[in-house]
Formats: sequence, structure tokens, C-alpha cells
Amino acid sequence: MPTLANYHHFAGRHWETGSIHNYYAYRGVNAPHTGQPYSEALLLGISGGVTVGYFSFAYDGYDPHVALLTRNTFDPLNTLLARLGVVQEVQQTSKPAKALANLLDTLADGLPALVWADMWSLPYNALPYDAGMWGMMPVLVYGYEAPNDQVWIADRANVPLNITTSELAAARGRVKQDKFRILTLDQPDPEKLATAVTAGIWDCIKLYTEKPPKGSANNFGLNAFQAWSDQLTKPNLRRSWAKEFPTGVKMYAGLTSTFSHYGATGINGDADRLRYAAFLEEAALILGKSALDEVAAGFRQSSQAWQALGSILLPDTIAPFGETRRLLAQRRHLFTTQGGAALTEIQQIDERLRTIRTALAADFPLSEAEAVTQCAAISAQLLHIRDLEQAAIYTLRAGMA
Repeated sequence: MPTLANYHHFAGRHWETGSIHNYYAYRGVNAPHTGQPYSEALLLGISGGVTVGYFSFAYDGYDPHVALLTRNTFDPLNTLLARLGVVQEVQQTSKPAKALANLLDTLADGLPALVWADMWSLPYNALPYDAGMWGMMPVLVYGYEAPNDQVWIADRANVPLNITTSELAAARGRVKQDKFRILTLDQPDPEKLATAVTAGIWDCIKLYTEKPPKGSANNFGLNAFQAWSDQLTKPNLRRSWAKEFPTGVKMYAGLTSTFSHYGATGINGDADRLRYAAFLEEAALILGKSALDEVAAGFRQSSQAWQALGSILLPDTIAPFGETRRLLAQRRHLFTTQGGAALTEIQQIDERLRTIRTALAADFPLSEAEAVTQCAAISAQLLHIRDLEQAAIYTLRAGMA
């Protein structure tokens, strides 16, 4: 069965922008300003760039958690493809046999296939299956070998990932909206690049400073930093940390879910700020606006501040917290560098994290007063990041005027 010859493109780090980068890198489609494949940084910027979105949730039967957005999530994939003038060919069916035929035909045509698969159903993610949890994400299939029962995938790791044919079918078929969907792409229109970059920058500015397309303005951008800070330090607020993440295992859940969300994105767990800085440096070249290099420097500072936040959330001075931070970072590193080959080691990390949680439920290392102090330290760092990003965004807005 078809496997693409000479496929070795695994640099993409995000389901959407990373998969598109890998797709065009394989096809030898290069950006006009570099003569190199369209970078993931460029695709991130065109799709709407970075921001902050802060939410907290508590469901029966689960630990409460923070859901932290670090980039524009308002239909970024279709946005970036439309802005670049990419003609999309979509095939979708509810029938497994037809879905397989479509996949094999795509590979036989010499094209990798962008397919949507449930992240909870892909075994290399080492996520426990939960009937109430799903997330359909685009990944790139570049090989399907039925006799060996192997599917080859490029998905956020430096190395090939492989699963069985039945595992792929189950993951592709889990959610009706994206069930058995395949996407192939024509080339971007280089004449649209400058306009696409400009639109992406303005999306980023607006999501930091104006009401979002959906949801409360207090959940996004510069407002989100202040709202999050208030919830950390003002216990009487409706969704304060004192109520949602009180001292004990619930606080641990809030700290770890926060770190897991932004620490699993970008370069070195920096909420994609270094990548956005790289985009702005490309944008300065494309648009002929040298002022964007100054904004890039601001986001490089922000990157460092986001990385520092990890040691404030989960400090080494509290031994189980520091160990948790290192384990979460190691988990991410193992997947990125080794993929499925690290599955056993990743599962061992997950077991150790469960053991830590159980121990903290019985004996939490912070008093009420110490928890208040830590929340204040987190708040101070968030406001520091807010100040850095506010200065960068205001400079960006002035430079684009």
C-alpha cells in the first residue's frame, strides 16, 4: 500500500500550523521572501498570531482545571489558507470503506493527507480514553501499509509516528463533524502574502485590545491578564482561585493545568512567543517595516517571562511542585524527540504524577497563608508579562498605522 517516498518532514509543532508547514515542506513549496518552506512562524502570524485566553472549569468527577489559550483560536486553519489564496480539496464520508479508499487514492497521487483524528484516541499521545473527552485535530498521514498493519504520521514530533490501521480508523471516525475528513491543498498565491501578513497582524492586535469575535472581552488579551490576576488575589470574586482552586489538591490541579497548557506550546514552553517574534521578523522583511523588529524584541522578552512563570507556578522550593514541573517538561521533551518510542517512559511519568497527586491530597505542603503568598507571586508575574505584551502590542499597532 502507498507510502510516500522520501518523506522526512517533521519540524511542525502545532496541529494546524505545524501540519501545514510539513505538508508544503514535503511538496517543495517555498515562500517567495526566503526561498525556503513556509515557516510555521509565518503561518502562525497569518492565522491570527498569539494572545491570551483564560478560562477555568470544574466538572463533577474531575479535578478543576485552567484552560489557557496562547494563540488565536478563531478558525485559524481556514483563515490562514484563505488569506494565502490556497484552493482546498475536501473529501468527507461517513463510510469507513470509502474513507480508506479516499486516503489510499490521495497517497497514490503522491500527496500527504491532512486528516482529522481524535487526540484522545491516538495511542502515542498516552491520554486515557474518556467517553466525555474528545478533540479532533489535523495530522498528516504519509504512509498506509495494510499488510504490516501500520500507518505513518507526522504530528508535532521530530520523528515518524506509527499506529495501526484500526487505531487510525477509530480516531478518524470518533466525531461526526470531522469524521473521515481528508484535506489536500493547492499552492499558496505569493501575490497574496503581504496582504495575508497584514491581516494576521491586525487580528492579533484586535484580539489583545478589542472585544473578541465570541465570548467575554475579559477572557481575552490584555483584559485576560488583569481578570486572571484578580481571580488569583481577590478571594470574594465569583470564580476566584480561593473558590475554584482552594488550598489542597484543587490548587495543585490549577497550577499543573496552567503549566500544562502554556508549557506544552511554543519553543521551550513559552506560549509561542518566540515563534511569534520570528514571524514579526519575517513580516518586517515582507512588508518593509523595520519597526516590527522592535516588536519582535518585545515578544522575545515576553518569552523569557512566560518561561519564568513555570518556576513560580511550580517552584523547586516546594519539592513535589518542582518535581511535577520537571516531569511535565520531560514528558513534552520525550514526545517531541522520540514520539511513540518513548511511550513506556511517558506512561511511567504519568504514573508518578498520579502518585504525587495522591500524596498531596493527603498532605498538602502549603498553609492557607502560604497559598495566598504563592497566588500573589503568580499574579505579579502575570502582570509583568501583561506589561511586556501591552508595550509590544501598542508598538505593533503604531508600526502598522
